[in-house]
Formats: sequence, C-alpha cells, structure tokens
Amino acid sequence: MSLFVKICGVKTVKAVEAAVSAGADAIGFNFFPPSPRCLMPEQAAQLAGAAPQRILRVAVMLRPVQKEWEQVLAEFKPDCLQADADSLARLSLPSALRTLPVYRDHEQFNPESVPAATRCLFEGARSGIGQRPDWKRAARLARRNEMVLAGGLGPDNVAEAVRQVRPWGVDVASGVESAPGVKDAAAMSEFVRAARQAAMQR
Repeated sequence: MSLFVKICGVKTVKAVEAAVSAGADAIGFNFFPPSPRCLMPEQAAQLAGAAPQRILRVAVMLRPVQKEWEQVLAEFKPDCLQADADSLARLSLPSALRTLPVYRDHEQFNPESVPAATRCLFEGARSGIGQRPDWKRAARLARRNEMVLAGGLGPDNVAEAVRQVRPWGVDVASGVESAPGVKDAAAMSEFVRAARQAAMQR
C-alpha cells in the first residue's frame, strides 16, 4: 500500500488544486482559531468542492464540544474528523464518519497506552507550529498502529522521517508554506515525492 499523505491547512482553491496535483490522499481543513489556517465551515465546503471525490476531506479540530462539531458537520460534511483523542471520545458522531484521534508527544507519553491497531496521528506537544515529536517514540507507536506522523515535517526531512519512523502516513502544514497559511505548490509536490520515494525504499 502506498504511503498515506495528508496536506493540512489549505485556504484557497489554488492550494486545493496544487495538493491534488501533488498526489495527496487527504486534505485537512482547519477549524481552530487563532491558527492562520482557520476557516469557517462554509468556506471549507466551497474549497472542498475543488477536489475530486477520491480525496479524503478532513475536518481538523482541537478539542471541539458537541455544538462546535455539529456546525462543522452540518455545513462542511467532512469524510473524517481529526481531533484530540479524549475529545473525540466525548462526541456523538455519525457511525459512517472516519476519525483520526490525535496524540501529542511529551516525555511521559507511553506509545503502549494507545489501543493497538488504532489509526491515529502523532505530533509535537503543540499543534500548528511545526513542532517535531520525538521520532523514537513515534516509531514505537508506528509499530503497533496505523500512525500518521505530523509536526515539523517538510520536503527536506520527510524522507528521513519515513525511514526512521516507518509511519503509515505523513501530514504536513507549515512545512510546505511560503508564509503562514500560504501553501507553496512546488514544496507540496516535493514533499509528496520525497515521502513516497522513501517509503518505497524502506
């Protein structure tokens, strides 16, 4: 199976089209202020219309309460919800909705605490700032789960991350931007190419 690649935090139709052209499997639409990538649900719905149906549309939230989530669900209608694992557990969700629980890295994080065979995302201690998690802890998590590695990745280091961590997938936001919230088409293309090439060689 090909390495799963998600490009997160798109804000324009041009960025959506560039992510699709680069070969991304999923596009993340952010709904948490004060991120420079934050959108309103109706904006995200319009942008998502520029992507073919094969692209997974991911609603990216942090710790949503039910009312916030229901607004995103009603207006955006995502294929998948990404949010903190503990928050996801408290939400009422449609049975057909895919989820991507988020775990954040810290010194006391125990990869074995995540239920085995769970598809999840692992990132640095803080979201959206390009903070890299510990790749050794990430590798332990990847051995037991379909783990998407995020945080601090870019075209220059994603190949090494794939080789060391051996994740199921990778996720990038600020690492393919020319300015906060502004996606760079060439960087997205190089990121996907480097990640997939490394996955084929491992």
